Amino acid sequence: MGFYDFTVKAQDGSDVSLADYKGKVVLVVNTATQCGFTPHYTELQQIYDECHDKGLEILDFPCNQFGNQAPGDNEEIHTFCTGRFGITFPQFDKIDVNGENAIPLYQWLEENTKFEGFGMSPAGLAMSGVLKAIDKDYKNNSKIKWNFTIFLIDREGNIVSRFEPTVPMKTVMEKVKAAL
Repeated sequence: MGFYDFTVKAQDGSDVSLADYKGKVVLVVNTATQCGFTPHYTELQQIYDECHDKGLEILDFPCNQFGNQAPGDNEEIHTFCTGRFGITFPQFDKIDVNGENAIPLYQWLEENTKFEGFGMSPAGLAMSGVLKAIDKDYKNNSKIKWNFTIFLIDREGNIVSRFEPTVPMKTVMEKVKAAL
């Protein structure tokens, strides 16, 4: 299985083949509307505005698995994101990224990447503390750790990078530009 082999649910419940994104650079991100990282929406939209015409797509998958920080249905989440952050990239159906109900795309993303750590920034150190309390072995598994974990997919459907939510969005932008 590869990136283009998956089908996901659009916000309206219809099926979307990821093969529709062949030849594009793609950021796949699990999001939440009430998270400390929710302001990442602003920077994601800036990246999208700057790079969409060059072949970038951002696929936004709301997820309520981390601290119940994405309450509401698809329409409520979409209204919040477009109204508060002006996002114009596609939002998909609210999903699970971990566990038995994780969608196959996220199972594949986890199986083909590893957790590289949160870094030594104040946010990174705080996240490490939070995760230690939840999963003592969090450093040694590839599960999605929190909202706004981002995966960069190249034009051939290969995973280029996994970014934890504590990675500066400037770093994400640099990697996107290199992939374009």
